[in-house]
Amino acid sequence: MADEKKIGVRKPKAYADPQFLNSSDARTLRILSEYLEPQARFRRAKVHDTVVFFGSARIAEDGPMGKYYADARELARRITVWSDALPADDRRFVICSGGGPGIMEAANRGACDAGGKSIGLNISLPFEQAPNPYISDELNFEFHYFFMRKLWFAYLAKALVIFPGGFGTLDELFELFTLVQTHKLRKEMVLLIYGKQYWNEVINFEAMAKHGMISPEDLDLFHWADDVDTAFDVVREGLTRLYLNGNGGLPGSPLLK
Repeated sequence: MADEKKIGVRKPKAYADPQFLNSSDARTLRILSEYLEPQARFRRAKVHDTVVFFGSARIAEDGPMGKYYADARELARRITVWSDALPADDRRFVICSGGGPGIMEAANRGACDAGGKSIGLNISLPFEQAPNPYISDELNFEFHYFFMRKLWFAYLAKALVIFPGGFGTLDELFELFTLVQTHKLRKEMVLLIYGKQYWNEVINFEAMAKHGMISPEDLDLFHWADDVDTAFDVVREGLTRLYLNGNGGLPGSPLLK
């Protein structure tokens, strides 16, 4: 009949519509997803504290700077052996990297050598970045937004180890140093720069203080190390002093103001 109403076709619900979810209108939902989905996985894995390794994706194990790869791997292994022996139900001080090759791979590999868990906060890039094979499956993340990836680096970290790197490492280093310097974190963090010869060629921190761009006491915010023994002692002693033996830093407590 001409006046008979046609039965309409059901449209997909908004939360199940890929066209909408990938549109600019749903950007806020995608950003929120990169907060809530990692948070849920960290809770399931009982991960509350991390030791973050930053460094170049271009440092190969057998390359001219392969020493740094070997040192990052061994340092991550030692930290994992120590942290896994701590008497806690929750996982403490889990090795975390950017999830890619180079120093990131070395850190995850060291944790794997020790039989421990490790985290990879990967980022979708057109080159260089692909997940390395040493990340724990349940802690292998893929981010679209750099700033959400950076949030997860900062939110769980209790210690930061910075190996030689380029633009990305510098960006990550100064962002975390700025949060510490300006007291935008509700926690103290162990900051360690590894490889003084390289970093002194790249950054002149003393000149910054000399010219009044940073305060002289800002130079005390971080430590230096050129060997694994020194680096391990700095990280272990710092974490023990700040977060163990009845001190503060309750797992899961708010870390950002």
